[in-house]
Amino acid sequence: MKVLLVTGIEGAANCAAALKGMLGMDFDVAGGRRAAISALKHTEYAAVVVDEALVDADPAGADQLWELTGLAIPVQVNLALSGAQRVAREIRTAMSRRERERQLAHRAAAAAIESELKSTVAGLVLHSQLALAERELPGPWRRSCE
Repeated sequence: MKVLLVTGIEGAANCAAALKGMLGMDFDVAGGRRAAISALKHTEYAAVVVDEALVDADPAGADQLWELTGLAIPVQVNLALSGAQRVAREIRTAMSRRERERQLAHRAAAAAIESELKSTVAGLVLHSQLALAERELPGPWRRSCE
């Protein structure tokens, strides 16, 4: 799994290396919105971590960036105030939350399919019982003795 770190701060590569050591994930670093958009068009990411300073400086660009994240988990952090430990915790928390949501959606879908199948099977059994209960078949299936 890869994570995209979008920030203009100096030492972003060092921050990414520290996060890689803490999380065991590969990190790509984008220095701004354009670089991030280019990276998102070419690579699938598990998470996109965006520095709050970039979001505050260009809200419209940030919105465009969020739209392109696809299935990646968007994480917004203030890298000027947060250390690598806190950023790692934010990423871990966001990924855990996404996994729980995925599991809940999976269970809900399975329950809906199971309910639909039970309803369909019950309907088929009822129709079959009604058909077997009739002594003579109606309509064109009826044999005449004439």
